[in-house]
Amino acid sequence: MAIPKYHELMLPLLKFFADNQEHHIRDAIDAMAKQASLTAEERDAFMQSGQRLFDNRVHWARLYLKKAGLIDNTRRAYLKITDRGVKALSQNPSVIDQEFLLTFPEFKAFVEGESNAEVKPSTTPTIDVTVTPDELLDAGYKNINYALAQNLLERLKSCSPSFFEKIVLDVLFAMGYGGADRERLRNTGGTGDGGIDGTIFEDKLGLDVIYVQAKRWENTVGRPDLQKVAGALQGQRAKKGIFVTTSQFSSEAKSYADSVDTRIVLIDGTRLTELMIENGVAVSIYNTYILKRIDSDYFEETE
Repeated sequence: MAIPKYHELMLPLLKFFADNQEHHIRDAIDAMAKQASLTAEERDAFMQSGQRLFDNRVHWARLYLKKAGLIDNTRRAYLKITDRGVKALSQNPSVIDQEFLLTFPEFKAFVEGESNAEVKPSTTPTIDVTVTPDELLDAGYKNINYALAQNLLERLKSCSPSFFEKIVLDVLFAMGYGGADRERLRNTGGTGDGGIDGTIFEDKLGLDVIYVQAKRWENTVGRPDLQKVAGALQGQRAKKGIFVTTSQFSSEAKSYADSVDTRIVLIDGTRLTELMIENGVAVSIYNTYILKRIDSDYFEETE
């Protein structure tokens, strides 16, 4: 069963409070998850921000019900249905949605903004009933990163093979390979390289070495290509290898990499751009947005 959208949770959430007792928001979340028959994987699905997706949707459903005056806080993290909420349920609504909530002046004012604003919208703003604002932000973040990754991949495919090999080593160094010493990562590509484009010495004496193959290709990397790399690694008596490409690997190539004694990690173009973005290689921060939330501890009054 798919994770319910936040607007689909508003009516069940209001019904949860129908016993006219106060309940902790965590108990409400657990009850909604049980009612929705969520799997463990669905329950632990996370957003880019680190929040659990389902929890976030319940919190937004709670917020909108509260803004409409259907539930209210009795104390920190505890909520209870209001007289208005009881009356709303007595109407036996089939759904609680944007149209339903907009019948309450407090919710309409919340949607439109401050009542004393100088510029009022000509029409009531609509609420996207499929996603929460946090999910919109999440989706925007992912879309921006996707476009960035595509641009990065285009640039990688247009650079020279030698420069691409350098980029690959820069990414691996940014990920922590070689420790803090960039000299442990060496570009060995070129004529007579024996099929190896780079080496990473994981210790100062070079007792543990990772061999790197970096190929700026357009075509899919197949099993024969992996066999050549495996042969080159065996020639070096290597135990560890990394094959990085701007294209992708065939299923046969992946199966072959899993079958050989030498451990060969495969990184395709998509994964490479992800690693570049995650580790700040060839990208820079151009803007920062800070999101804030209520600090509930601040409002704890002491006698």
